[in-house]
Amino acid sequence: MTTTHPADRETHTFSRIDWPDDHNPTVVSRRWPFLRQWTTMTDRGVRSAWAEGEFTVAVVMPMVFALGFYLPLRLVMADRGIDYAQFLMPIIVLQAVAFTAMAAAQRATLDKLRGMNRRLASMPVRALVPLSARMTVSLIRSVVSITAALVFGALLGFSFDGGLLDTLAFVGFALAVAVVLAIGADSLGLIARNPEATSQLLLLPQLILGLLSTGFVPESGFPEWAQPFARNQPISHFAATMRELADGNPTMSTALPALLWLGALAVVFVALAHHTQTHRRLYP
Repeated sequence: MTTTHPADRETHTFSRIDWPDDHNPTVVSRRWPFLRQWTTMTDRGVRSAWAEGEFTVAVVMPMVFALGFYLPLRLVMADRGIDYAQFLMPIIVLQAVAFTAMAAAQRATLDKLRGMNRRLASMPVRALVPLSARMTVSLIRSVVSITAALVFGALLGFSFDGGLLDTLAFVGFALAVAVVLAIGADSLGLIARNPEATSQLLLLPQLILGLLSTGFVPESGFPEWAQPFARNQPISHFAATMRELADGNPTMSTALPALLWLGALAVVFVALAHHTQTHRRLYP
């Protein structure tokens, strides 16, 4: 392949391009290609999320949910003998990671529409690098959002009454939920045709499962016909497990259904992610 140097255009003198020798370790490093590619794409994703204000949203949304439910319901719950700040905080954290999953879906859709997936498909990029980088960005945003939720909760009166292991288990379980939801949302984002469709696809289930759960009000606060659904759906089990961890009294009878739900969702979403990565066009 040849090219014309600008200074030589009039004399039609051509200079040959000498490509780097990819066998020369001083030119191209062959060590840990997955790690280098993942680091580069993660850095790109974090900078893009920062530029688009995702981290600001990650801080603001927990505050909006916390104040939006705590202020109007705290006196009602106090009449029932419930410390509402302590009761509410698990669902605020879960709502925060749910919005992180929505952002992951939109990020995947935008990468597809902007041609990033087409570009990566033409490059020697390891198969799982793009997905791994997007999940890392989602995990970083989840850490920011969970931290913000816990800070706002502490201002409202929430506290961890258990030991260090209970606190770490609380945060670890929330991050596990965040990763599982982000994997599923990322796959849906690759299927969706535009970011608006992605948001509509994910917002309704989030609102239904969140509001019809025992995260915001106890089971007795629902009509009798709605109590079985509110009691047995995954968000209620997640919130109950995190509530016990915050109180320092975790029980297997509460944790087991939550872990089973989380494991089942992980299997379904990982299978969906594998399908979208290997059997579908990842670009328009």
